[in-house]
Amino acid sequence: MTVNKAKQAKLERKGWKFGAADEFLRLSVEEIAYIELKLALSDKLKAKRVSKRLTQSELARIMKSSQSRIAKMEAGDPAVSIDLLVKSLLALGVSKKELGRSIS
Repeated sequence: MTVNKAKQAKLERKGWKFGAADEFLRLSVEEIAYIELKLALSDKLKAKRVSKRLTQSELARIMKSSQSRIAKMEAGDPAVSIDLLVKSLLALGVSKKELGRSIS
């Protein structure tokens, strides 16, 4: 999100702070990398599901899971493990090489 400079200055005078989420949360480089990795896998999962013309419910049946779990996976929910994301991508036929490209 971008804010025009005059508006930003006015808000800062009122005590508002501007910056990136990692600065605000004081995340380490490792934590940032971990979050970016999970989001890349989540994005890849959704893209692969859509490219195969599957609904979340159809993918859930393939994964022996639920539609709501697939939705959480695609949304990058923190409760979803990287392990589950990788297993789901492999179940959709993503090769190890393709998986590697999506996280690099």
